[in-house]
Amino acid sequence: MTGASTDLTQASRREGIAFIFKKALISALVALVLFALMIGIRTEAGPTGQLIYWTRFGDLATMVAIVFVGSIVVELVRQWWGPTPIASAVPASAQRALDFAGRAIPPVLLIFTFLVPVIFYDQRYILDLGILVLTYVMLGWGLNVVVGLAGLLDLGYVAFYAVGAYSYALLSTNFGLSFWVCLPLAGILAAFWGVLLGFPVLRLRGDYLAIVTLAFGEIIRLVIINWQSLTGGPNGVSGIPRPSFFGIPLTPGDDGLAAKLGIEFSPTHRIVFLFYVILALALLTNWVTIRLRRLPIGRAWEALREDEVACRALGINTTTTKLTAFATGAMFGGFAGAFFATRQGFISPESFTFQESALVLAIVVLGGMGSQLGVALAALTLIGGFELFRGFDQYRMLVFGMAMVFLMIWRPRGLIGHRAPTVFLRQSTVISSELAREGRG
Repeated sequence: MTGASTDLTQASRREGIAFIFKKALISALVALVLFALMIGIRTEAGPTGQLIYWTRFGDLATMVAIVFVGSIVVELVRQWWGPTPIASAVPASAQRALDFAGRAIPPVLLIFTFLVPVIFYDQRYILDLGILVLTYVMLGWGLNVVVGLAGLLDLGYVAFYAVGAYSYALLSTNFGLSFWVCLPLAGILAAFWGVLLGFPVLRLRGDYLAIVTLAFGEIIRLVIINWQSLTGGPNGVSGIPRPSFFGIPLTPGDDGLAAKLGIEFSPTHRIVFLFYVILALALLTNWVTIRLRRLPIGRAWEALREDEVACRALGINTTTTKLTAFATGAMFGGFAGAFFATRQGFISPESFTFQESALVLAIVVLGGMGSQLGVALAALTLIGGFELFRGFDQYRMLVFGMAMVFLMIWRPRGLIGHRAPTVFLRQSTVISSELAREGRG
């Protein structure tokens, strides 16, 4: 018996090694096909217009070898780590420390965000980067309502972003309305377009829904480009007014906020003000989303995400549920678009391409669909990561793609996966056999 079991063990081990090498070989072949034209052959236009090329087969072979070895290492680590539950592998003291760190991250991150303008007051680059990160955090939280809570794959979220931006730009430049008056109007108009998008896609799910929403985003962009009499076409809209502090402009004149407070004017005042404005909008988005999750409509979104057929069987109106999800997410996108317009002072169709929708969707997926903290951390990682690798133009997207692949392998539900329902029974309810018999329950 011992010899037979030993032979079985060796046979299964050989099969496992063969499977690992087979998978690594397939990965290397795929890498060879993908990188052959990207790395192996480089083409450029010559000085006289002809096409010239040169080969880099050494770099191509190095990349394929890295993929081959990396695939073997990944499979070996996965087999070694897979059978052991994480809970039993981590000591109890370390588990308690991790739980405490998880509870401490949100307040610490929030306090640090409030202090960013104070700590980095003289560093304009960091303040602008913070405003950009908070803008994408707000967009991620808005899309999280549609994708993370309701389970509706939306690839055209940038359309609502564009509607909010152009709504504020056109209302402020043509009618002289202030930012604070146009902000709710931009959200309402974006929500209206969200409802219009929701009606045609009520019966669609999965890939079909994604294609329709992608087409909707492209339709909005093409309308903006071609309706030149209203939107300015490819030239965009310039001269968009800046926001004021309760009607007081942040300008160097005598009527400016600095003169009224008796302090020296600095251009950084407006940047700090914009930072706190987008921070307030992002926190408002977070608070409203958390409150909605605890309401019946939030629980209906979660039921729709888990199983639409069962959701309909429970008597939930899926039409209203989908429309409210699209409208709510679009409203937050409209708010972010209005802020983007007043932040830039100029908008054009180039700012609202599919790449923006893909980036916001990547933030939601990598952060963890349904997780507010995960979306914030993913936005900080992706946007900040782009800036860290800005000097490596040729390898930035490659590193970014590899990071996404590894994250999806090790954390398929995102950085902080959160699919638990908002309402659930904390304790099991014991039912008597007398009540469970036929005719009683």
